[in-house]
Amino acid sequence: MEFELLAVLAAGSGEAISRSTLLKKVWGYDGNGDTRLVNVHIQRLRAKVEDDPEKPQIIVTVRGIGYKFVTPSPLSGQTA
Repeated sequence: MEFELLAVLAAGSGEAISRSTLLKKVWGYDGNGDTRLVNVHIQRLRAKVEDDPEKPQIIVTVRGIGYKFVTPSPLSGQTA
């Protein structure tokens, strides 16, 4: 599920995607599912892709909407 979730977020071209849309596209729910399912999978995904999951820079929460994927810059994670 995490790969499918990441693929849907990445395909969003930096646009915020609602939790209900993610439920439908990733799990096939018709918008009436529990959005906490999305939150749990986002948390697990962040633990794998973020340098600091507590301060996400790749999978970003858009308050009141859902989440968006921010393409990491080529220099992210490098020190000067």
